[in-house]
Amino acid sequence: MAIIITDECINCGACEPECPNNAIYEAAEDWTYAQGTELKGTVVLPNGKEVDADENQEPVDDEVYFIVADKCTECIGFHDEPQCAAVCPVDCCIPDEDVVETEEELLAKKTFMHKE
Repeated sequence: MAIIITDECINCGACEPECPNNAIYEAAEDWTYAQGTELKGTVVLPNGKEVDADENQEPVDDEVYFIVADKCTECIGFHDEPQCAAVCPVDCCIPDEDVVETEEELLAKKTFMHKE
């Protein structure tokens, strides 16, 4: 499953540079699927959603840092554990029970975004 950042976030920013998928953004920040990935133009995500990878997307949260579930792989294929959770000083990076994915799905998402 993807990781979420709870409202206990203190906006320290420790998590953002640790994400290998560039799935973490500062509160109220626009984002794109292309940032930190090899995605360009119109793509169909592994979940079947068609998106323009270069188009700005609305922020997921306007109060605290947020994680884009479609880009989060729990660091599968990069690290042994989610790096955001490992560096968070207040333990607010937790599994998102609304976005459940298998290790195989997470690895496929990582491969899709980084074309390795």
